[in-house]
Amino acid sequence: MTTIPPQDTDEVELERLLAQAAAAAGPWGDILPSARAEALRAVADALDASSAELVPLADRESHLGAARLTGELARTTFQLRLLAREIASGELFHAIVDRADQAWPAGPRPDLRRVHRPLGPVVVFAASNFPFAFSTAGGDTASALAAGCPVLLKAHPGHLQLTARTGDVVAAALAGSGAPVGTFVVFYGDEAGRAAVQDPRIAAGAFTGSLQGGRSLFDLAVSRPTPIPFYAEMGSINPVFVTQGALIARREQILSGYVESFTLGAGQFCTKPGLLVVPESAGVGEDLAAVLAGRSGTTMLNDRIAHGHRRVRHRLANHPAVEVLAIGSEPADAAPDGPPAPALLRVSAAGLVRYADELLEECFGPTSIVVTYTSWSEVLDLARALAGQLTATVHAEETDPGVGELLRVLQDVAGRILWNGWPTGVSVTWAMHHGGPYPATSSPMYTSVGTSAIDRFLRPLTFQSVPEALLPPALRDANPLGVPRREGATAAELGL
Repeated sequence: MTTIPPQDTDEVELERLLAQAAAAAGPWGDILPSARAEALRAVADALDASSAELVPLADRESHLGAARLTGELARTTFQLRLLAREIASGELFHAIVDRADQAWPAGPRPDLRRVHRPLGPVVVFAASNFPFAFSTAGGDTASALAAGCPVLLKAHPGHLQLTARTGDVVAAALAGSGAPVGTFVVFYGDEAGRAAVQDPRIAAGAFTGSLQGGRSLFDLAVSRPTPIPFYAEMGSINPVFVTQGALIARREQILSGYVESFTLGAGQFCTKPGLLVVPESAGVGEDLAAVLAGRSGTTMLNDRIAHGHRRVRHRLANHPAVEVLAIGSEPADAAPDGPPAPALLRVSAAGLVRYADELLEECFGPTSIVVTYTSWSEVLDLARALAGQLTATVHAEETDPGVGELLRVLQDVAGRILWNGWPTGVSVTWAMHHGGPYPATSSPMYTSVGTSAIDRFLRPLTFQSVPEALLPPALRDANPLGVPRREGATAAELGL
């Protein structure tokens, strides 16, 4: 077991790892879907078998607690197995066959066959707040491997020993499944991370973290002589809108659910609700202060994140349009970077819209803002003032006036819209979209959670009039892999 934090990867070692990944790209990308699926299942099995070692190590470095981390590891291995099923089904090929048709109305159609193929080596930047699910063997790594892309995993400094050990488990499982050397490697250091993004052998990148960090890496990726896609998830405020009708029907449930959601995991979820928009006359602020009273601080991931939370909270709390509504139990002599108590701030909807550039900032940690409105037009103005979000939530009754218009506005803002729920929970499944318009992510078209996450690391390729024997197996007439395919109709079949 690694006991000394790994050293930053130097230029010589990074070159070796990049060369290995480039050499592995062809063999790993061409391996049969069934074999790649088995390799991912082997990784999941190996991680489960190492749970007794990995969970305590993760707890020591992240302070997230054994129960939370045990569940997160189970989520991580489930995700690997779900993606393995998707690979085995052949869905990732997106195969389409249009046979030659001399009578095609737009002009004679040649034989055209379209398939998706892996982009090539991918650099993945591990996240701090989910040391399993969004880190070494997390969603970005799993979906890139599933697509057939080798992964170079840049370790997060917040859990270096866990990353090293998890990386060993993943690499050994892949090697035992016959994956080529270089299919998965771990490297360390910010400078090495920047160098990897700019290396011509890297075909794509993925990141979960801050807006500043994600945007910096995105800019590097697109400023290369040959730009590459860089999928960055960079944070979100995740507004929650509450109508008077919802408060009448479920007041206590909504208020307690909100406090539980924004304090969950010390507020260190990318989907933490950072705004609660409520009617001014409802007296919600005072009731929330009572719910929050006595709640003590929880140790955050590390001192740097705790300091960043206090800095942003201090700036927001001292804005002239904002008042401090409530702060939980925090000793007067609390250390500057100690566990921060959860806090609620308050501002009017008009004030938030007026100072949107100053106040609509993610405060990563257990702080949220109650926003009070006096008219429904203020609610809509606020919704229109929002930048891109991972989520937006509406607590309402179906018959509440204007709620349909609010939902229409939020469709332009968010990647996921929730009805009478809470955003701190991202299901690993087919229909999930964990993404959103900028600045929530660098690309609103793709998700980092669920089976569709694989699509980020594939590109379409069409073969025109290529002899049958030279086509990829997924496109041959006999379809030896048995993959799902769309067979294009002829003009005669369409009655054209």
